[in-house]
Amino acid sequence: MVGPEVEKTGLMRHSARVLSALANATVPVLTVVLRKAYGLGYYIMGSRPLDPAILVAWPTAEFGGMGLEGAVNIIYARELDAAVTPEERAELHARLTAELKCSNTAIESAAKFLYDDVIDPADTRDVLIRTLATLPKPAPRSTRKRVIEPF
Repeated sequence: MVGPEVEKTGLMRHSARVLSALANATVPVLTVVLRKAYGLGYYIMGSRPLDPAILVAWPTAEFGGMGLEGAVNIIYARELDAAVTPEERAELHARLTAELKCSNTAIESAAKFLYDDVIDPADTRDVLIRTLATLPKPAPRSTRKRVIEPF
């Protein structure tokens, strides 16, 4: 997760290389979300803005602009601050996190058109092979590929 410690290591700067490579890719991008698809990590790993040939999720996937536990801290800050005891706050936080997780499951996210489909994990290979079979062959490149280094 992004924070002061991560900023000291330059992880975000180095992660920009992945985004640069994907943005300049000349091969098809096929995205399968297995578990947690949060924030910039989801964006960099082949999300909708990168225009993958297919974007599917397993039923175990979760979607969010950030980690759901952290999102609860921001969205429900007033309610959490109003809790009288630490135990009451923890219980409220757990309940609100569970509610947010329920509304950000793979099925709920697919209903909002964030994924092309939710697939059975056992069908993953077949779905990807069929998708590749439908894609046109890329035009041959006659010039050298130039990628701008993100640092």
